[in-house]
Formats: sequence, C-alpha cells, structure tokens
Amino acid sequence: MANQTRKIIHIDMDAFYASVEQRDNLKYRGKPLAVGASPRQRGVVAAASYEARKFGIHSAMPSKQAIALCPNLIFVKPRFEVYRAISAQIHDVFRRYTDIVEPVALDEAYLDVTENKLGLLYASTVARHIRDEIFKKTNLTASAGVSVNKFLAKIASGMNKPNGMTVILPEEAEAFVESLPIEKFHGIGKVTAAKMRRLGIDNGLDLKERSREFLVRSFGKVGNYYYNIARAKDNRVVEANRIRKSIGAENSFAENLKDKETIIIKLEQIAQTLKKRIDRHQASGRTLTLKVKFSDYQQITRSRTFEKCINSLDVIITEAVELLEIVELDGKNIRLLGISLSNLNNSKKAKIIQLSLFE
Repeated sequence: MANQTRKIIHIDMDAFYASVEQRDNLKYRGKPLAVGASPRQRGVVAAASYEARKFGIHSAMPSKQAIALCPNLIFVKPRFEVYRAISAQIHDVFRRYTDIVEPVALDEAYLDVTENKLGLLYASTVARHIRDEIFKKTNLTASAGVSVNKFLAKIASGMNKPNGMTVILPEEAEAFVESLPIEKFHGIGKVTAAKMRRLGIDNGLDLKERSREFLVRSFGKVGNYYYNIARAKDNRVVEANRIRKSIGAENSFAENLKDKETIIIKLEQIAQTLKKRIDRHQASGRTLTLKVKFSDYQQITRSRTFEKCINSLDVIITEAVELLEIVELDGKNIRLLGISLSNLNNSKKAKIIQLSLFE
C-alpha cells in the first residue's frame, strides 16, 4: 500500500503561456493560439491553447506542422518576463500554505502539505484554497492532483484538466494504478511504453505482475522505479532545495548552420554564455557534453569526462570543438547547438541551490 503519512499536491497551470496571452488580449480568447516562433521563423510551439489542442497541436511541435493542422492558428511571441512575474505571484500563494515547495517549471510544482501553515485538516482543502487564490490573483486557472506521493499526485493533476482537481485516496491507490494504461504512467515515455506493450504489459496490473528482476533485466536500473510505482509506491520527497546537477547553454538557429567555420563561431558564443552561468554558480565540472540537433530533428550528444574539474573558457571551447570533430556531419545542416557541464563540484562556495520557478 502507498505511504499513508504524506499529503502531496501537484499544481499544474492550465496551458499557462497561452492562457496568459488570452487573458491579456481579448481578440485571442476562444481562438486556437500558439506561443512560439511563427512558421516563417522555423521554430517550435512552446505552448498551445486548449482551442489549438483540439487540432492535435502540442508543445515542441514544429510551427510549420502546427499551421498545417490549423491554418487559422494565431502565433504569439513568448513574453517570458511576464510569465516569470506571474510565477512569482503563484509561488507567493504556495508559501502561504507550506515552505516545502519543489518547482518543476514556471507553471508546475509539487507541495508537501502533510503539515500546512494554516492547520487545514485535508490536503484537498489546501489544494482548493490554492487554486482559488491563484485565480483571484492572476485570473488564470490551475489544476491540482492530491495524493500520498509525487507519482500519484502528478497523474491526478492531469486527469481533470482544465481547472479541475483529482484526489487519489490511500485506499484507492493500488486499484487506481492497476487500471491505468501504461502510456498514462508518469515517467514512462512513448518508446518505453511501446516496448512494454511488446512485452505484454498494457496496464498497471500487467506491470505489477512482472518481477523486479524481470523489469531490471528489461529496462535497467529504472526497472526498480517501475516495480514500485506499479504498487503505487514512490518514496521520493518533495525537495525544496536541490543540488544542481548540470549547467548548460544552447542556441536554436533561425537558419541552419552549414559551414564548419560558422558552426565553430556559434559554438564559441555558446561557450561564453555557459562560462557566465558557471561563474554565477561558482562551479566547475568534470564532464563536458556537446549537443547537436540536425535539420531533420535528429539529435546526438558527445561527452568527455576529465580527471579534474574544468571551468576555463579556453578549455571549454577547445574540448567542445574536439567533440564536434567526432560528430559525423556528412554534409548535414545544424539547427541547434548546446554545451553543458556536469559532475559539478560546487562544494567550496556554491550552496544548495533553490531551483526556482523563475530561472
């Protein structure tokens, strides 16, 4: 049985970026809208309104594909400074009830309200108050999932969207998971779900009937996670503070990069941005990773791990260019480049970092 002692809420704003744009502009209301670069700028959809989603449009979809699905789709440039300001308001609401808040994105967070500041008896009451306050402050709706762990709360928040709330009680947890289609499991992506289907795992009950050994053998270490969530168990805590695992920078280009000289220039610029972020966090790291996305959306990464930590701009540029040399370009065009530093060592000066809603 799932852990009965904790009360976890997952708050997820409804079509956040798109809803902000519709809130602030009357002519956008009730119409299919996408926040992101227009098809002429060769970008992707950052967020889609619920009217747009009816056409099959979703985030990360290429803008050209989105406009093909809905010729009347309205494209709006993102206003991240506005979204961050609204996130700050939402965060203030959370803090009225608990300090144990784990931001996941600008529009999403976990809250541990096992003990809440207002002494409310039920987590569902806390969630309802939070949703009401968010609407009063921002005129935007939020959906909530309430349960005994993060896994269940996350799934619950998506079950009654938009502007809804779902509660999964402890005594309902295992039966709920058993009936859940495998694609609905948070943490199981499309590729893994397809593999599970091939193995005869169609729902939570099928997953529950597989042994831990079978799942680890089939899926690696994450098989332990699958074994537990099939039993509605998730012992992960809501982390108000987390240690940063990596620092990165990337750039998506309006026009594909073709010649080597231009690619290296862009790589140097990205390295400079990365260096600023490393310095801001007073960090260094042992693993450098180069990310390359081609014009056909194929994406590859190449990494190198060093014996000692690095944070020098010259070293980052040199190593990034060397990693680029082992990428088989074969005349391919590049639409995105990124560099990240992981295996960080920030123990001397950098403290545990609050992964805020605003970064």
